[in-house]
Amino acid sequence: MSDKLPQLVMFRSSLEDLQPNSLPEGYSLRHYNSKEDADAWNNIIEESFQWQADFDNAIKADSAFRPERVWFVCHDQLPVATATAWHRPEWGETVGYLHMVGLLPKYAGKGLGLQASLAALHQMKKEGKKSAVLETDDFRLPAIKTYLRLGFQPKFTHESHPGRWDNVSKLLSPGK
Repeated sequence: MSDKLPQLVMFRSSLEDLQPNSLPEGYSLRHYNSKEDADAWNNIIEESFQWQADFDNAIKADSAFRPERVWFVCHDQLPVATATAWHRPEWGETVGYLHMVGLLPKYAGKGLGLQASLAALHQMKKEGKKSAVLETDDFRLPAIKTYLRLGFQPKFTHESHPGRWDNVSKLLSPGK
């Protein structure tokens, strides 16, 4: 598979029926509020994606940045997961963009990525967005499972997408 293929796209047609956040005991939810949060975001993204992250350039410098759009799930006040309620004009004014969902690997398996994403989706709804879109990579199977649980569905925006989604579906099927 070529690295030059566009990312897979997933779409959630409505934000009206979002479930409430429900965190495990010992975890809390909050949005960005300090320079330390930028450092925590960098750490989460670096550990999640295995590449150097820079909150100031990737998020804060963008015109879509608002502190209340960057969400963290914290364990004993330490941010361990993040998701961002973003806006990309190319998707339209009423479509939110779920952006930069990450989790410290040692906290995987607790549904924290789902909770961070859900907080971002609630923020989109609060801002008047009607639906949401995201882009992801074929190999991010745990993330794709989370997005499916959140009500996102594959959206074909490139000729390669149907075949790639067929492959992802096979990889996600029981027994794999």
